[in-house]
Amino acid sequence: MTYEEAVAYLYEATPVYQHIGGQAYKPGLGNIEALDALYDHPHTSYRCIHVAGTNGKGSTSHTLAAILQSAGYRVGLFTSPHLVDFRERIRVNGQMITQDYVADFVMKARGEVEQIHPSFFELTTMMALCYFRHSEVDVAVIEVGLGGRLDSTNIIRPVLSIITNISLEHTQFLGNTLGQIAAEKAGIIKPLTPVVVGNASGEGVREALEAKAQQQSAPLFLAEEAAPLQEATLMDVGYLYKTRDWGVVRGELTGLAQVENTRTILTALECLRGEFEITPSAVAQGFAGVCRLTGLMGRWQTLSKHPRLVCDTGHNAAGLAQIAEQLRRLRYCYEHTHFVLGMASDKDVAAVLKLLPRWPKYYFTQASTPRSLPAERLAAWAHEEGLEGEVYSSVAEALEAARASASSRDLIFVGGSNFVVADLLESIQ
Repeated sequence: MTYEEAVAYLYEATPVYQHIGGQAYKPGLGNIEALDALYDHPHTSYRCIHVAGTNGKGSTSHTLAAILQSAGYRVGLFTSPHLVDFRERIRVNGQMITQDYVADFVMKARGEVEQIHPSFFELTTMMALCYFRHSEVDVAVIEVGLGGRLDSTNIIRPVLSIITNISLEHTQFLGNTLGQIAAEKAGIIKPLTPVVVGNASGEGVREALEAKAQQQSAPLFLAEEAAPLQEATLMDVGYLYKTRDWGVVRGELTGLAQVENTRTILTALECLRGEFEITPSAVAQGFAGVCRLTGLMGRWQTLSKHPRLVCDTGHNAAGLAQIAEQLRRLRYCYEHTHFVLGMASDKDVAAVLKLLPRWPKYYFTQASTPRSLPAERLAAWAHEEGLEGEVYSSVAEALEAARASASSRDLIFVGGSNFVVADLLESIQ
């Protein structure tokens, strides 16, 4: 079996959330526990850090991995979804899982697929856990796929759990209130295991998290109260952070969300000090080189400068509210703003459109996935909210139109969906 055949088999033989949405979601841990037993519990061979939350999981996971890698540890990193290459999901010290390992794992797993009928994410999770054992990692940073309590990754027994923040998302699975969603994400809290919460605001959120932590006798650390970040200044090349414990640190990631993420990461580092040897130099290197060290893409990422082309994977109301605020702050730094926008059909499109600024010129489009909201429908909805622009059949076509219209002193922003950013990155490779 070749690598290409293996990936095709994964997509064809297992339900893929990235492609079909909620139909691929399999609540419960029965399948992953069956796989875990068959593969002899690979995650018990190394230490794990578990990261859940509505927004910021990816940035937090990648930065922690970069810091631990800079501290001299061999680090596995499991995140989702991927943007361009399936192998982005599974990395060791920043290097993607090998094509040979993917092909070999899938070929040998076909019997389990036919017997257990796992989802794409369940089988991919087990592949990652096994690859980390095969690669003899010291520690693996594991990002939750959806929710927490019933997520496939929740079979691990981490040395630290992290919940970045809570917003309304996936309400058909996680609940209709912030408190209910918080209770689902709190499902990753394990007995006697410290848990860091980045942002506990929202009705019922703190109560749900504290109740679970108390039930599990798990020490709970609230990043907002821990105050490890004293000052954050946004520079042209990233943030400059004045920290309580690690000196002045330059952060490579520049989105407004990174201030909250940094507070969460610094609080997590305090909890990890007893488990790992982490130096100020490792912290500085990890923050300053997270993209190079881990391959992180799509977080307020600048792809060109004249005009400035930026993309971001924020795709729910909370994430796009921060993007909208960042665009407002940058409004007078550029002559004009061009916004290439596409969304997934299962998002709260109405809520997002109310948050977006009215002054950019919009280019409404759709990504090359069945889950995309048709561009015509998005445009009609947007026009009702006062967002003006034209419709384009693909992200590449929308970007071409934006570039043709923009001067060298303009800003082009591309986002609204992971899938839109994925198509963008693929189109400019």
